[in-house]
Amino acid sequence: MKILHIISSGGMYGAEAVILNMSRTLNEGSHTSILGVFSNSANPNLQLHEVAARQGIESHLISCSGQIDRTVPSSIRDLVARTNADLVHAHGYKADIYSYFALRRSRTPLVSTCHTWYDNNLTVSLYGVADRMVLRSYAAIVAVSEDVKQRLLNAGVRKDKIHIVCNGIDLRPFDNASPAFRKISSQAVVGLVGRLATEKGIDIFLRAAVRVLNELPSTKFVVVGDGPDRSQLELLIDELGIRNNVTMLGRRDDMPAVYASLDLLVSSSRHEGLPIAILEGMASRLPIIATAVGAVPTVVLDGHTGVIVPPENVDSLASRIVELLNNAPERNRLGTAARNLIEEEFSAERMTADYLHVYEKAIETKKQPAPIHANSSAVPQGKTK
Repeated sequence: MKILHIISSGGMYGAEAVILNMSRTLNEGSHTSILGVFSNSANPNLQLHEVAARQGIESHLISCSGQIDRTVPSSIRDLVARTNADLVHAHGYKADIYSYFALRRSRTPLVSTCHTWYDNNLTVSLYGVADRMVLRSYAAIVAVSEDVKQRLLNAGVRKDKIHIVCNGIDLRPFDNASPAFRKISSQAVVGLVGRLATEKGIDIFLRAAVRVLNELPSTKFVVVGDGPDRSQLELLIDELGIRNNVTMLGRRDDMPAVYASLDLLVSSSRHEGLPIAILEGMASRLPIIATAVGAVPTVVLDGHTGVIVPPENVDSLASRIVELLNNAPERNRLGTAARNLIEEEFSAERMTADYLHVYEKAIETKKQPAPIHANSSAVPQGKTK
């Protein structure tokens, strides 16, 4: 089977990691994974395309000029024909909408993964509404959490089209990784990995850092990632007076080495599906403190594979960070249990097997003739048009 993944990428984040993890696993087996990455005129982020090329994964650029480019559907159709793809797997509202208009009259099955929607403003909310409307016509839709599934159901997507597939990762890069930066023995390092955007709650992480530093003044904090809120967060760091203890690392291509440099990983998100960063941290045997949002509590099992705190609660987050930094045996216990869970339930092989099942069902669905409804627009007998 040849699968063509379509995405408008904003950087190396969760959806991109899912695509790469699945592509490597598919290509190592009897299937072929190919990428189609939007090259947007306003923000031509080609990092995914470049990483795929370095890893030997076939990747093609799809030129897109402005917010609406009427040439994109034909470009997608041409790419499907050139690659002889059996199925198109879209990721994100832009890929969903353009792929729908490109292939709605074709026999190529359409599958989408809805990682989540962040309705932060009117424009993004409208994109989300349009996305959920076109998804009704897809052969299959994958939701990464029950919350996303419920939003699809509320938007009128048929229940039998929706499948929940948990994210998975390739464990090999996280085995025996060397630290990216040297640690001083007396300094604990607490990290957060994610897009610098409101939904990730990085401001909450920074405010919690202030309280932690009141008790453990040598602690270091690192934030890994980039995004639209970077300048605001830099200002907040200065406003809070914690510049000497906080480092904004930006985007990194050596994440296994970054995780190996941490003592503790925090996810302080306001909204989530199931962050790849949490799975990667757990694969790196890190203790995790995470907010109870999305599907996170199904993976970070409170007291077993990590610690769960309420969202938007700076005091609770800070107190749990202090507790774990003061308890090395507990950190080790949580980190070991976290790694074991990832090995058992969240491998790239398991995720890929689940997706292949979805693909097979989508292809079979597309082969079936469309149902004829009794209340169709057929002309009643005895009347003329």
